Amino acid sequence: MQKIRILYNNSNMMLGTIAGCNKIQVSSLFLKNNVIRRSYSLFNVSEKQHQNVSSFTIRRNITATCINPYAAEDQRKFLQLNNINPNFVEMEYAVRGPLFVRAGEIEKELKSGVWKPFDYVIRANIGDCQAMGQRPITFLRQLLNLTFAPELLESPDFPDDVKDRAEEILDACQGMSIGSYTDSAGLEIVRRQVAKYIENRDCLACDWRNVFLTSGATPGIKRIISLLKCDIDGKKPGVMVPIPQYPLYSATIAEYGMEKIGYYLEEETGWSLNPEELKRAIDDCGTKCMPRVIVVINPGNPTGQVLTRNNIEEIIKFAYTNKLLIMADEVYQPNIYDEKARFYSFKKVMHDMGSPYDSMELVSFMSASKGFLGECGIRGGYYEIINVCPEVMAALWKSITASLCSTTAGQVAISALVNPPEQFEPSYEQYMCERDEVLSSLKERAEFMYETLSKFEGYQVNPIQGAMYVFPKIDIPVKAAVAAKERNMPADTFYATELLEKTGICIVPGSGFGQKPFTNHFRSTILPQIPALKVMMDRFKKFHTTFMNKYK
Repeated sequence: MQKIRILYNNSNMMLGTIAGCNKIQVSSLFLKNNVIRRSYSLFNVSEKQHQNVSSFTIRRNITATCINPYAAEDQRKFLQLNNINPNFVEMEYAVRGPLFVRAGEIEKELKSGVWKPFDYVIRANIGDCQAMGQRPITFLRQLLNLTFAPELLESPDFPDDVKDRAEEILDACQGMSIGSYTDSAGLEIVRRQVAKYIENRDCLACDWRNVFLTSGATPGIKRIISLLKCDIDGKKPGVMVPIPQYPLYSATIAEYGMEKIGYYLEEETGWSLNPEELKRAIDDCGTKCMPRVIVVINPGNPTGQVLTRNNIEEIIKFAYTNKLLIMADEVYQPNIYDEKARFYSFKKVMHDMGSPYDSMELVSFMSASKGFLGECGIRGGYYEIINVCPEVMAALWKSITASLCSTTAGQVAISALVNPPEQFEPSYEQYMCERDEVLSSLKERAEFMYETLSKFEGYQVNPIQGAMYVFPKIDIPVKAAVAAKERNMPADTFYATELLEKTGICIVPGSGFGQKPFTNHFRSTILPQIPALKVMMDRFKKFHTTFMNKYK
């Protein structure tokens, strides 16, 4: 018999359980002031009944023992908000914030039969490609199948080029099993494949020993920011981030007790970067912190812009002058939709600029979650770190070894990303067809989203050059801003909350990414497939028209 001690205040089910027992009369006052001891026992189980679990007889023995009325207070938890790391309390991650939680609650309400003016929730808050209907790339899934189930190597259902790649990966694994630990930085064969991919992209040499595989780009980004967590002359380290920015950065900076230095992108010129704004940002931080690193997201999240080569050169010069490490978040590099735009890696531009810029410290990041693979849940990523002091690299390596290794599924995904089928190989034609179909569809959706939102009253929208998002500015009526203030929330959050409750569309308020004062934005993905996107925008338009009319 097992006894379980349950505090009434922590169990909404206890009162109902006891009320259903005919032999016990218990008042709510007694329940409130006492601890209930409940025990269950299985009994009278015959040999025959052993064969039928559903016929077990369960007897509930519920006894109440009068104890100190203040027992609940005596059970106060040791961990409280005032005695944990305050940075955990401070940090926020808007993409999975209160609206995300509310969207989940609404989905449960719909399943339980609660009436809503819509049938399902559209989660446009997060860049989860396959959750929005994107089909997996066959080549990648076949490679995963063969590495995780090597017996399938004998099957005629898999092309020879995929089998060859799977065998190479398995040969590199301890015990020829993808379930074994890899080197802390990842499988050497995959790191070499990444290096070759970078060499082909930039026409530059890449040392595979400078490549580190990660479980998505996020752990790599957090590790490098953590590396810089060191006070200089009594000042906290400062991290320069674009505004708007991906909330991972602001959350990580807060978690590590560092200082965020925001530099505004120029919305009026397509979210470009004005060098004077970089200077303003670093001057304004004054003696508050010591700037150590500048983060650049290209193509942009949440803005969808693609930096020009000239902009990249200006950032590099600024970083050199101010002795800053460059962190280049380049996870959306395949996602370019504007024919006039082109992706340039920071590594390539630094090299082409020559001395002294080609010897600057740089870390660049890539992921299998975005692009055309869209394998968010498999968690594959990498970063390349160049021109860093060997002693610092040794310290970084020591930190990496403490994490054992990244997920092997993610390493296989990265292998598929950087070592795809080559021309004349069996999988090539299907791979190229699927890849081009995904990118073509994303371009179509980017154009549709831009054209539709541009027609909304009070909206200003820049063309979506790349990545997976749109970040429009909204002129929210004064009456709506007043209503938002009465509810103790920012105006853009009020707008997004109303949108979710009325239409089931979940977006992220611009205040979660950062925006210029007295402006309101939101971020939405462009990921729903065209039929779903049309439904989404139809709901959106009806809501926006009603909202604007209501608060005029």
